[in-house]
Amino acid sequence: MHTTVGIIGGGPAGLLLSRLLHRAGVDCVVLESRDRAYVEQRQRAGILEQSTVDALREVGAAERLDAEGLVHDGVELRWEGRAHRIDFPSLTGGRRVWVYAQTEVVKDLVALQLADGAALHFGAEVRSVEGADTGRPTIRYWHEGQDRTLTCDYVVGCDGFHGVTRAAVPEGVRRTYERVYPYSWFGILADVAPSCDELVYAHSPRGFALHSMRSPEVSRMYLQVPNGTDPADWPDERIWDELDARFALDGWKLDRGPITSRSVLPMRSSVTEPMRYGRVFLAGDAAHIVPPTGAKGLNLAAADVVVLGRALIRQHRTGASDLLDSYSETCLRRVWRAEHFSYFMTTTLHTDPDQSPFDTRLQIAQLDRIAASPHAAAELAMNYAGLPLP
Repeated sequence: MHTTVGIIGGGPAGLLLSRLLHRAGVDCVVLESRDRAYVEQRQRAGILEQSTVDALREVGAAERLDAEGLVHDGVELRWEGRAHRIDFPSLTGGRRVWVYAQTEVVKDLVALQLADGAALHFGAEVRSVEGADTGRPTIRYWHEGQDRTLTCDYVVGCDGFHGVTRAAVPEGVRRTYERVYPYSWFGILADVAPSCDELVYAHSPRGFALHSMRSPEVSRMYLQVPNGTDPADWPDERIWDELDARFALDGWKLDRGPITSRSVLPMRSSVTEPMRYGRVFLAGDAAHIVPPTGAKGLNLAAADVVVLGRALIRQHRTGASDLLDSYSETCLRRVWRAEHFSYFMTTTLHTDPDQSPFDTRLQIAQLDRIAASPHAAAELAMNYAGLPLP
């Protein structure tokens, strides 16, 4: 079997790219190792930037998003018993973000793909990508009890850091830059209406906390915890008490409810360069990972495939390869900007186990500066709401 573009990974990046290409008449096939139920239930990001929403609208995948997504015009920072709101539209010229879970994005894209899209194969376990530097790379995979082969004009890896596509870039060419953080996020879902209208990011001597939401009836919250934390060691009452302590603010109350899900997420930053080798391209987590503090993971992946989709469509229609040739450089500029912002948010709001009182005072000074300086607030707002696509 042969296709123009073979896409490895049926998460939001792979599915969005497939929709962009299919609508432009570019033949493509999506191979996803997991089954549909697993893919549609993976709990991941919940914040969509303006450009991500625009891309979903472009491919016809925003009907439920526009009906059910929660539009947010800002976030609140809390520290030392104080609160300061960052107003996005006034600081960014009208940009905002949406709360809409990645699980719902995937459901919307899968439904469209199966109804009128390109081929999407679940349970297709890719074993290798060969011939990246040739004119016809090959994907070898296992599907429905058989070894299969897909030859492609181009291969796009949207299969994450541990996927096989990264291995198609030789070690002598591939460079990975990484930072591992000395703490994790303990995330919960709770059947209780959110206690705030927008996200709350809290700096505390006890550690970081984030109040978010999945819907008007479901709250999503996170606590900074030591690496290796076992969720079983945290009964519900302990979780709520700790959240109360970290969010403490006069006149504000955290409502409690049944906790339906809990998990621990290690935190790291990682960038792999280049994002292209021969006719193989990396996108999303296959090329870069950010700590979740800046809400950039899904949005960076969407930006990658929008840029790549334009390049592949241009090559298909005109034969021009200039956008494909500049794909890695174009994306990496945005990636490193997002990496820096995510690092800034993480190190400003979290308490390092080895942090000194001097370090803490620097964090407080930085938060004070954001509250006092429109320029500092605007920089945070622009990066959080998302820089325009190139």
